[in-house]
Amino acid sequence: MTDTLGYRMKFGVIAPSTNTSVQPEFDDMRPVGVTNHFSRILIPDMPVQNDEDFNNLVMGIRAATMDAIDAVKTCSPGALVMGMSAETFWDGKERADKLQAEIIERAGMPVAMGSDACMNALKCFGDIKKIAVITPYMPVGDRQVERYFTDCGYEVVQVKGLKSPSPMLIAHETEKTLRDAIIEVNDPSVEAIIQAGTNLACARVAEKAEFWLDKPVLAINTATYWHALRMNNIEDKVQGFGTLLSHH
Repeated sequence: MTDTLGYRMKFGVIAPSTNTSVQPEFDDMRPVGVTNHFSRILIPDMPVQNDEDFNNLVMGIRAATMDAIDAVKTCSPGALVMGMSAETFWDGKERADKLQAEIIERAGMPVAMGSDACMNALKCFGDIKKIAVITPYMPVGDRQVERYFTDCGYEVVQVKGLKSPSPMLIAHETEKTLRDAIIEVNDPSVEAIIQAGTNLACARVAEKAEFWLDKPVLAINTATYWHALRMNNIEDKVQGFGTLLSHH
């Protein structure tokens, strides 16, 4: 028998309990016959005022991730989507690949992960070498994202961290703030702009920025959901989120 609503694919999605952006953005992107089923990584909405606070937050997410995977497995999804990003960049590409292997083993199904999704998305736009990055993170988080992309052979021209004061408050960063951050990191040498941090509601802002700047502007939620669809042979083109989902 086939699931009545998710007759093409049931995605299990894990995201921090503080995250209010990734679920509605993923739902806006889903094609007919594809359903998203969320499991929450239980973390407190702790104040984040410095690098130590941010590191503690990431360690908290790491400790609770496997329980969230176990919970969502009970609905028998066909693939897992990681709706959290900081941990997927942590300690460079080697650690990210190890994390992905650990999650695939625990989940027992294909896994779409934010860092890997960004890499695959960038390949759709030709031989890109120089990128800029926007995050909601403290400097320690920014360094981890930069390290990951550097490990993958990219030159990170600039990183703009918004230093959001708590994991829940990341979702309160306005579209104007995101627009201004994109403008700030853009210069003629930058070939693509990446936004990390799944609780930043950046999918539609990135789509508009891409049109005006005439270069790829990749919101991580868009890249991750696109990657989840394509790796599971779902080729539907979805409008309103930039050329990645509408053309690739």
